[in-house]
Amino acid sequence: MTTTIYMRAFDLAKGHLQVCAVAADGTASYDRVLSRARLTALLAEHSACVVAVETCATSLYWVRVAQDHGHEVQLVPAAYVKIFVERQKNDRADAQAIAEPAMRPTMRFVAVKSAETQARTSSASAGERWGRRDIPRPRTTIP
Repeated sequence: MTTTIYMRAFDLAKGHLQVCAVAADGTASYDRVLSRARLTALLAEHSACVVAVETCATSLYWVRVAQDHGHEVQLVPAAYVKIFVERQKNDRADAQAIAEPAMRPTMRFVAVKSAETQARTSSASAGERWGRRDIPRPRTTIP
C-alpha cells in the first residue's frame, strides 16, 4: 500500500535541500536530502501537493518553481518554525518543523511575491538606503 503525499516541507540550505514528505494524517512518509537539480525534477515528476517552505532569501525562487509545476505553496514565517523544532537544530529537524505549522488550519502564511514585485521592492529599499545621510553616495563626476 502506498501512502499519498499530502505535503512536502523543504528546508533550504546552500548545497542541498532537506525534504520531509507528510501524509494526510500528519505522519512523516520520508525525509530525504536532495540536490537542487533533483528537487526541481521531484517537483516536476510528482503529482501536485502542498509545498511548505520557510521564508528566507531563496524561498521565493523555489516557491515559483513549485507553482510552475502546479503545487499549492505555503510560505511559513521563520518565527513560526522555530517554535516547532523539537530537537537539535539541523536540516532534518527544521524540515519537520516547517511541516508542523503548515498542517494547522488557522496558521497565517506569508504572501508569495512575483518576480517583478520582488525586484521592485528590493530596488525601492536600496533607494531608501542611498537616501540616508549616514551612507556615502557614489561620486557622480570623475575627478
